[in-house]
Amino acid sequence: MSQVADAVAAAPPARTLFGQPRGLATLFLTEMWERFTYYGIQSVLILFMVAAVSRGGLGLDDRTSSSIFGLFLGSTYLLGLLGGWIADRLLGAQRAVISGGILIAAGSVLLAVGNQAIFFLGLLVNAMGVGLLKPNVSAIVASLYPEGGARRDAGFSIFYMGINIGAVLGSAIVPVCADYFGWRTGFALPALFMALGVVQFLWTRSYLGTAGLQPAHQRRGSWAPVVVLLAGVAVIVILALTRTVTLDAAVLASAASWGYGLLALAYFVYLLFFAGLTAAERKRALVMVALFVASVTFWAGYYQQGGSFNLFAERYTDRHILGWNMPSGVLQAVNPFFVITLAGVFAALWIALGKRGRDPLASAKFGVALILLGLGFLVMYFAAQHVLAGLMVLPTWLVVTYFLHTCGELCLSPVGLSYMSKLAPPRFVGQAMGVWFLSLALGGNLAGQLTGQYDANNLESLPTLFLRIFWYGVIAGVLMLLLTPLVRRLMAGVR
Repeated sequence: MSQVADAVAAAPPARTLFGQPRGLATLFLTEMWERFTYYGIQSVLILFMVAAVSRGGLGLDDRTSSSIFGLFLGSTYLLGLLGGWIADRLLGAQRAVISGGILIAAGSVLLAVGNQAIFFLGLLVNAMGVGLLKPNVSAIVASLYPEGGARRDAGFSIFYMGINIGAVLGSAIVPVCADYFGWRTGFALPALFMALGVVQFLWTRSYLGTAGLQPAHQRRGSWAPVVVLLAGVAVIVILALTRTVTLDAAVLASAASWGYGLLALAYFVYLLFFAGLTAAERKRALVMVALFVASVTFWAGYYQQGGSFNLFAERYTDRHILGWNMPSGVLQAVNPFFVITLAGVFAALWIALGKRGRDPLASAKFGVALILLGLGFLVMYFAAQHVLAGLMVLPTWLVVTYFLHTCGELCLSPVGLSYMSKLAPPRFVGQAMGVWFLSLALGGNLAGQLTGQYDANNLESLPTLFLRIFWYGVIAGVLMLLLTPLVRRLMAGVR
């Protein structure tokens, strides 16, 4: 990931807009259209893969589609680690953002025009683009505020509003476009807007000044590892396209989960036993392990939004509203809408509790988040019982679930990244950020595997899946709450 040192080296542009650097608008729009693309694709991805060929889809079974969905989610977060390194050591954040945006637009074009094999190549190219753009556009935002302080916090608040506006627009517009004009047109729309995002970034990048212009690390890296990695990926792609090798998505997803998990285990073993930590630092590292496991559990359930919940909306939800048959993917816009409306409420809550000395520890907030996650799945369990009885259910079941999950997200997501940076020894902060994103990668990949446990030919598997995740969430949440007194001692004064 890009380092804070870049913020010190970068001279902030003089021009301001409403008291904020003019370049913030450049980054706001770039990230808005990137999130439009990402969530727009996510809102229709699994629906397109399971749709019959006669309806323009790929005609894949649920298990394969779910595995591909999870692989796509997981790879976008994992490739963010590589994207941050490329920006830090090779390109600089600005060039990484431009390159990432071009790859996202190109990948979306491949989704729109290609056959099945080209479609999967488009997902890969898209994930590589997200990995380059996503971490580095945030790093440039930090670079605009070398002085730090409240002004930077305000700038990030504005920036994150752009993230959720893009998510709402993408989730609402892309499914409607796909429903009215066909799947391919739905995928072409994100390509168009991401291309516009790149154009506006190039047009207005002068407002960024030197922020993110040069690599942040003093020692330049070598392109050799990147070239070797890309060559390996190219060989696999060619073998797959020529059908020399047949890739099983479910096997790949399982292997990826094991790989992500073993990578995290190896890192924590190194951190605890071989990194030369003091006793206090080692205790804090144990808290990092607990937060990592809780984060993986949360995201594995949370990302059912684009998986099993999307299939539920398509197959078992009555979406007729005032004569309009609402595309199922539109319901994906509910979560980012709730984020926009509730983020300020939760921020005010933490501030108010902090003033009274009652701000809960991260473990307690994680525990609440996991319990809220579980309660959302309990709602869906009862909705699935109605489906077993042969009924179509109203969208309100999903809306209530998304409300609970959004509240859980706001208890966990902003808190997790902050505490990982606080708990990590100063010399390992960058790695701690990478570990946090690794938890999202593993959780996203596991989400696809969990969705694959739903069998459309065995409808009872649906409430079984929802009840299983309910217990995962509640048990994990209670454990985090019970661990809070121990966590308080292990954190050794970190707040």
